[in-house]
Parts: sequence; C-alpha cells; structure tokens
Amino acid sequence: MRAELYRPDAPESVVAIATWSDGRANLEVLDPSIERLDTLVRPTPVVVDDPSLRPPGTHGEALLEPGSSAWFRAAMQTRAEPLGLRVRFVAGQIVGGWDPAASYRSFDEQVDRMSSS
Repeated sequence: MRAELYRPDAPESVVAIATWSDGRANLEVLDPSIERLDTLVRPTPVVVDDPSLRPPGTHGEALLEPGSSAWFRAAMQTRAEPLGLRVRFVAGQIVGGWDPAASYRSFDEQVDRMSSS
C-alpha cells in the first residue's frame, strides 16, 4: 500500500511517500523542509472514531495498535493533517486480484495479502 502526502494548495507536488509492506511502514521524504515527517510512521497506537471497529451497541473511539494495514491507513489520515498535509492512497500494481475461492479471508486479510505483493 502506498500513501502520497502533499500540501493542500499543491496536490500535484508530493512531499513524502509512505508505504506499507510486510507489516512495516516506511517513509521516503521528498521535501526535507517539512519538519516532523518521521512522526507519520512512528509505531504507536492510533485512536479513531470508526463505528466499524466497535462492538454493536457501543460508542466512542477505538484504539488501533501498530502492525496492520488498518493502522497504517488510520495513522496516515490522522497524523498528516496536524503537519499541514493531506494524504491520498495510490494503488500499486495488483498481482492476482480478487480470488473468489478465497472468500474465507476477511476483507482486511485480503487487502494485506494483495498489498504485500
């Protein structure tokens, strides 16, 4: 999985590229003038208010621990804005695509499998 970070006023100019592969986040800084970019991929929990992560009938925020593609997406989305950046997720080359015979996998497991190629 690949995330491109850019300034809101210049979406065509990417300032950093964060990637998620094999359970690890990596960051490539293209514009060193932006401070604290290393905080984007720091392996610390992320708090999100996402109803899909809560048990039925509950409310409030959920804590995502580092180590999953869901954590990576949430970390990019929540940590980019305080730095004055926006994030977009870019599809790489998908090898194999959707496998209907693998429907036993959860959606997140399928995303992890496809993004680790």
